[in-house]
Amino acid sequence: MPLTLLTIYLLARLHFPLNEYSAVLLQGGWAGLLTWRLGLARWWRWIQLLFPAALMLALALQLPSWLFLLAFLLSLGWYWSTFRTQVPYYPSTPEIWDAVRQVLPADQPLRMIDIGSGLGGLVMYLARQRPQVECVGIELAPLPWLYSRLRALLSGSRARFILGDYEKLDFAQFQLVFAYLSPAAMTALWRKCSAEMQPGSMLLSYEFAIEGQPPDQTIYATETGKPLYIWYF
Repeated sequence: MPLTLLTIYLLARLHFPLNEYSAVLLQGGWAGLLTWRLGLARWWRWIQLLFPAALMLALALQLPSWLFLLAFLLSLGWYWSTFRTQVPYYPSTPEIWDAVRQVLPADQPLRMIDIGSGLGGLVMYLARQRPQVECVGIELAPLPWLYSRLRALLSGSRARFILGDYEKLDFAQFQLVFAYLSPAAMTALWRKCSAEMQPGSMLLSYEFAIEGQPPDQTIYATETGKPLYIWYF
């Protein structure tokens, strides 16, 4: 906002024609530029660039105020503490679910957990495909957790879903930990896994590697070329 105000002031001194649309374009432009300069994700750049114009459009439509409150509550329930964890909603795909299934030891009972399980697709798939595996998902955001919990109940799935923070779990009770988080969370995840996971267990991370920790195995299961990294303990 200070950059936008300064730019408007300088343009006004130069007698450049300005109106509210100019201010919206300047605000979005500066926000998008700063987001790019800070090295944030590409989708954040588009959000920053378009948000002022979207806000102006919403005001022009004269929408009832309760809609904005509802949108805020839905966003809060869906993303919860993304601002703290730096882990947005990243859904995995059936190709990745099947790659994880193939990594699991055949006919061997074990416990696995999907940290940040989202809508529960991976957990329910493994519970269906591998009856001898105890499949657990943990999700911090209330709405995805509630959806996956109801989905499991209504379908009679063995999958179990926990509402909470995986950082408070003891990973020693799991033989496989699956993560699809973000680069910001990987270093702390490795510290936790190194301290708690037992010999013979595995950490799987889709797309995001761990700096300074080369994976023991890398699998390319999708056409996008994004890897599934595996570390053995």
